[in-house]
Amino acid sequence: MAFLAELWTFLRVRKKFWLLPVIVVMAAFGGLIVLSQGSAVAPFIYTVF
Repeated sequence: MAFLAELWTFLRVRKKFWLLPVIVVMAAFGGLIVLSQGSAVAPFIYTVF
């Protein structure tokens, strides 16, 4: 959690709010990759792409 707090502080102080959507999309794709590795949800995720 300290990493997220430090990241938020960086974004707020440096006024780099445009990075937030990029980080969210990358986290979403990372979550999809983790879910698709050997789970029952994998066939449904592959149909999205």
